[in-house]
Amino acid sequence: MTFNEGSDISGGRTSRRGRNAGIAIGGGGLGILAIFLISQLLGVDLTGLVGTGAPTGTGEDSSLEQCQTGQDANENLDCRMKAAAASLEEYWDATIQGATPTQIVLFSGATSTGCGGASSAVGPFYCPRDQTIYVDTAFFEQLQQFGSSAGPLAQLYVVGHEWGHHIQNISGIMAQANLGTTGPASDGVRLELQADCFAGAWIADAPFLEEPTDAQIRDALSAAAAVGDDNIQEATQGQVQPETWTHGASESRQKWFLTGFRQGAAACDTFSVSASQL
Repeated sequence: MTFNEGSDISGGRTSRRGRNAGIAIGGGGLGILAIFLISQLLGVDLTGLVGTGAPTGTGEDSSLEQCQTGQDANENLDCRMKAAAASLEEYWDATIQGATPTQIVLFSGATSTGCGGASSAVGPFYCPRDQTIYVDTAFFEQLQQFGSSAGPLAQLYVVGHEWGHHIQNISGIMAQANLGTTGPASDGVRLELQADCFAGAWIADAPFLEEPTDAQIRDALSAAAAVGDDNIQEATQGQVQPETWTHGASESRQKWFLTGFRQGAAACDTFSVSASQL
């Protein structure tokens, strides 16, 4: 089990958006997989390169009223996302004075956001403009192709990371970062590693969540490694180019997740350490 079975998750700010009409994806096989991986690396939607049409509507949102307890979260992926939202909101409300919550929108294929149209090729992301996290849950299946076990704690790591970006946004950290550069010690990488650290801090002390086992922690670490820039570049182009990194190496992402897990959110200042410490 992951969540305490009797915990009340009904307050989790999560909805499931209906499938958009008019979405057509061309191409197939390795081409789409490569575009997906590169989109993960760059943080932009490159699906136009494989003939993906733009979203034509937002679809209708379901508030996931069927998700009420921790047992629901352990049995159903959408409910797990709702439980994560409830837990993350309570954790950060207790950790940062005056913290305001974000919300999670689950979708399939493509959707419209405050940051423009998004497809599954972008992967889970946080939009600062509407302060919302968007997750195509099919991403968790894709994680397995990148070397992750993609189990429940890997899924929670992903959501905790995106919520970490919200914390960076409302606290002013994101606004102060210089996102015009790339490389292992760039501000963009430091933001991503800090979000990994925030995810670890939450999981270590998450309301409604049972204490993770060693196997579950390895599950989360497998996801952190899977989305490392070096792993993505090796998978897509057969070589690693650190000067182009935007998210950090697999080893660094695992390191900062564990830093948060072991030392808490106060230890997540990735902007004050040297490049060799990232």
